[in-house]
Amino acid sequence: MASPLLQLEHVTKRFGRVVIAEDLSLTVGPGDTVGIVGPNGAGKTSLFGLISGDLAPGAGEVRFAGRAVTRLDAAARCRLGIGRTYQVPRPFGDMTVFENVLVAAQQGGGLRRRASYAAAVGALDRAGMSGQANVPAERLGLLHRKRLELARALATQPTLLLLDEVAGGLTDPEVAQLVEIVRGVNAEGIAVIWIEHVVRALTAVVSRLMCLSGGAFVGDGSPAAVLADPAVREVFLGTEVTAALAGGSLEPAPPGGAAGPPPPVPGDGAPDGERGGP
Repeated sequence: MASPLLQLEHVTKRFGRVVIAEDLSLTVGPGDTVGIVGPNGAGKTSLFGLISGDLAPGAGEVRFAGRAVTRLDAAARCRLGIGRTYQVPRPFGDMTVFENVLVAAQQGGGLRRRASYAAAVGALDRAGMSGQANVPAERLGLLHRKRLELARALATQPTLLLLDEVAGGLTDPEVAQLVEIVRGVNAEGIAVIWIEHVVRALTAVVSRLMCLSGGAFVGDGSPAAVLADPAVREVFLGTEVTAALAGGSLEPAPPGGAAGPPPPVPGDGAPDGERGGP
């Protein structure tokens, strides 16, 4: 059995009386695909901060690739192989797409000269952005900004990729394109943890789904089992995620990858696509 790639052991984080994470434990193996869902304010993005080093836990330990990284900052963890995207892409607008990705390879991945150029070119190709390499980032629309955000994370050459709502705000065809990109990334052996409100995108990719609510996991298992869990349904009932689930699902990954479409969930009548950030 392969050694865990990522381990969170009894991690707790609070801001005053606000609980961000309460005794969280999580293990992710090499090449795993994990989806994380939950209502707004559940602590999903903060969880990524604890993994990537943007936030320091008040208690507990974070281990990556067999070593304790709890005291390492985000830059050090990135160079060890933890890459991440952010909900709102903020590229360097006056720089080209290629220059943005090159900066990520050099400053995030610690690569130099030919290695950094090769990493940048490869990341653009995997994200479907090669044709926009010389376009100033400020001219990009939402879809291409999301792809650039993904390319910047890939340029750091991660073994663990944290995706934070990269499908939010995209049309169904655009989400389908993104799903194919993420599948390709995972096929290279890169483990993926994906936070998303567009749940049907997750069920097309991930083999494991977790539900976070109030700083604690209330569901963990196959996508079908978690979405059928009464505790998870109670968390989602009447939210925008319920509407997203009721709207159908993208084609699932081939056997051995993701689970099939989720079971029907009672909708609340909200139009599909009305969703917000955590």
